[in-house]
Amino acid sequence: MRTLRHWLGSAPSYAVFLVLLAVLAATRPEMMKLNILGIFFRQVVPLGIVVIGQLLVMRVRSIDLSLGGVILLINYLLSSGFFGQDHLLWMVTGSLAIGLGVGLVNGWLVAYRRASAVVVTLAVGIVLIGIVESLANGRPPGDVPDLLGELYNWRPGGIPAPVVLWVLLVTLMSLLLGRLVWGRQVDAVGANPEAAHLAGVPVARTVLGAHVLCGLMAAAGGLVQTASIAVGSLKFGPELVLNSIAATILGGVIFGRGTGGVWGPFFGVGCFALLFTLMTTLGIDAPVKLIVQGAIIGLAAVVYGLRRP
Repeated sequence: MRTLRHWLGSAPSYAVFLVLLAVLAATRPEMMKLNILGIFFRQVVPLGIVVIGQLLVMRVRSIDLSLGGVILLINYLLSSGFFGQDHLLWMVTGSLAIGLGVGLVNGWLVAYRRASAVVVTLAVGIVLIGIVESLANGRPPGDVPDLLGELYNWRPGGIPAPVVLWVLLVTLMSLLLGRLVWGRQVDAVGANPEAAHLAGVPVARTVLGAHVLCGLMAAAGGLVQTASIAVGSLKFGPELVLNSIAATILGGVIFGRGTGGVWGPFFGVGCFALLFTLMTTLGIDAPVKLIVQGAIIGLAAVVYGLRRP
């Protein structure tokens, strides 16, 4: 029982997830089938992958607001045929290279030039969005290669492939932070950067690494998001930034405090999936969805903050 209380108390997302699951089971039991829930969870996979990167930078007391720009640029390049129509390896490596480059720029400016993470990443995101709008000239580029759509709809073992990828990435990140020295360095920087520096922890390099991995996760999220909508768009992407911050906080990670680990934010994204499922089945309009979503996240963060020292 004590272990259960500790587990639930480490992040608001666990308790919120259980409550939403219970409400959904009571009001719409027919929606509790795994194949139906899988559809809704597949829709939040891009957010879930982006959250993996956001939680990393937030654990080292940073933030990344350029994620939306990365996703928008990748969507444009994929749907405009820049990477070709049949070269999956080129699509993936090209997209990841963009995320890597953006992560390096953000990390270098934040870690080594001591620039404000909010200002730098916001500026980089605006530049990327401006590049896309300039290239597109106000017109969405076209359709996404069919190969990406086929992969998105693939169901190995009956489980949607995007969900498999999401769980795999979360598991790998959990192992990276929990088993490797770099994970302990992330914890040290998040707890106290000055003390970590005095203890010999490479603070700047750790922050740089967090931003690089965040950029890679943004690129992976962009690939999945592009495959999910199957067309080019000049509008999606930026909204994932605020949702990624909200899900990370709901998961117990707040600028250096990472009691929720990696699985706390994972269930934070799961809360979004259940919340969207519940409100959609109840016929709730989009504006009310935003109000309810914000209220739940805000209340959970306040209660979590009051319970922590």
